[in-house]
Amino acid sequence: MATWNTILLQDSASPLMEQLMFFHDHTLLILVIITILVSQMLMSMILNNYTHRFLLDGQLIETIWTILPAFILVLIALPSLRLLYIMDEIYNPMMTVKSLGHQWYWSYEYSDYKNIEFDSYMIPTLELKPFQFRLLDVNNRLIIPFNTQIRVITTSTDVIHSWTIPSLGIKIDSTPGRLNQTSFNINRTGLFFGQCSEICGANHSFMPIVIESISTKMFINWINSIN
Repeated sequence: MATWNTILLQDSASPLMEQLMFFHDHTLLILVIITILVSQMLMSMILNNYTHRFLLDGQLIETIWTILPAFILVLIALPSLRLLYIMDEIYNPMMTVKSLGHQWYWSYEYSDYKNIEFDSYMIPTLELKPFQFRLLDVNNRLIIPFNTQIRVITTSTDVIHSWTIPSLGIKIDSTPGRLNQTSFNINRTGLFFGQCSEICGANHSFMPIVIESISTKMFINWINSIN
């Protein structure tokens, strides 16, 4: 059970994903309150026989049930628009990584350094080691320093792919002939798994993404060892 929690239910690892979770909880609470209220009123109307011979209108209740839903929509829309703005903004990135989608693997280029680029393929099941995850681990992980603002520029060489890391709150399309960008800041070390989230062909489900978040010192040592 612990293994499945590690793979499928990873905790948020970026401020953006934490905000998305807060917004989810905020909206879900409003939906639960509305569902309980409507269910209670529905059961009350079914189980009771309400009659009022002199009731002609109810302007007060009509005013309430017109204004209240509008107020609830504002409570949902304002944090939603705020999140959309935060997700679209690029905050002074300290490092840029280019991600290229292929059928069916990913290529990465570290634009700030010379001659650092590699392909990332899923490890076949028969070649897995005991500590690796089936259908999720790759032969070359994307190495990223944590507590660093990272910009990802992505495109595709053939069809539309989607570069997605759920625990970071990132999902961006890799479109042929177009550069899309996003940014993130990982707030802890660890391994973070994702997959292509666009139906891109026969092996769509076999092009995973793995980010390895390490300290800045270890990242510099890794860069020096590559060069």
